[in-house]
Amino acid sequence: MRAIGRWLSVDKAGRAKDVATPMSAPTAIPTEHNEAINARILAVSEDSIQGFVRFPFQVIAEKSGLPLELVLERIRAMLDAGVIRRVRQTLLANKLAEGALVAWTIKDEWLDSAFEFMSKEDPFSGHVVVRSTDRNMTGGGYKLWTTLKVPQGESLEEHATALLRLTGAEEFVLMPAKGIFALGVGHVRRKTMEFGDRADTPAKMMNTAGAELSPAEWNVLLSLKGELTVDEICEDPWKGRAEQAGVDFETFCTIAEGLDKKQVIGRFSTFLEHVKPSATGVKVTKFNGLFHWRVPEGMQERAGGEVGRHHIMTHCYWREGGPRFGNVNIMGVVHGTDKAWMLEHKAAIDKHLADVGIPVLYDNVFWGGRSEIKPSEISPVVYREWHAKWAGKDRVAGIL
Repeated sequence: MRAIGRWLSVDKAGRAKDVATPMSAPTAIPTEHNEAINARILAVSEDSIQGFVRFPFQVIAEKSGLPLELVLERIRAMLDAGVIRRVRQTLLANKLAEGALVAWTIKDEWLDSAFEFMSKEDPFSGHVVVRSTDRNMTGGGYKLWTTLKVPQGESLEEHATALLRLTGAEEFVLMPAKGIFALGVGHVRRKTMEFGDRADTPAKMMNTAGAELSPAEWNVLLSLKGELTVDEICEDPWKGRAEQAGVDFETFCTIAEGLDKKQVIGRFSTFLEHVKPSATGVKVTKFNGLFHWRVPEGMQERAGGEVGRHHIMTHCYWREGGPRFGNVNIMGVVHGTDKAWMLEHKAAIDKHLADVGIPVLYDNVFWGGRSEIKPSEISPVVYREWHAKWAGKDRVAGIL
């Protein structure tokens, strides 16, 4: 006789069924992001769980209309396969650290080594992207773009100057955010958006003023922010983190909810590997476009709200680009697999700005190529240790 095992199967509507089947014929768990059940999960889990919630996977299950056990199984499998890059509670680091978008000029022959250093050796550089333009435009010579954060009280200029020395870069431009209008990912749910899809009201601007935390809050925050392992993809992922922080579960959650009220907690998210293809060659996105707009002085907050209300925008900021970038002041990112499709979305945003009476004085697009994305470190201790390690060294010394 053949042994019989039981496990959950799923019908076309996504309902779980207990199925008896021979144990000698197990079915592999689908891991591609575009498989129907996985897509339902990811449409919620990428960027729809805002703030701190005690049982995040239960919320994902409820919002996607799927059994919790199935959601946990699929997320574990996608994480294990590398389709999901990381699962974590994000922080609004602008409240905890000084931050800026940084554009770099560097010799072409040193571009790759600079990319490697910033992505692998500098924990304070988050997004590291090589960008290009379709035409000769203002700022087109800035080919390396990064996000940079340093602990409160430290200097962005100091750290960028150290990176300039260590990589051989020639110049950098710091563009701190003056306001934030959109901050999310949601690649799966954005694939089917219509041009011009937007919220009923303009996006509200989040300010970038820092928050003061107590030692107890820092203790919980540092335990909360780390990536979840496959084993932590479970019904109560914060139970182990509370033990790590040395507090009981209720205390951990109460402090985390307080941090949420202080607006230092972002979203709970499953981050897709959207740059590199999966093991079977499937890619989530192919391009990311950094869109720039210049609007009249005094209209930045209003324009940011109108751009940021468009659901296609994964990020939207008020940043002052200065004369090197045509004095643009609204910047945002769109991801997609087709440039023309992405530019249609930009055209819809441009039309909307015109319709609501906001003139666009200048605009451009920087296309992302090679990229690496990682969370930025915000620890003052790590910052001091990093600068001590690299003090007195430079590119000429052959560190790269």
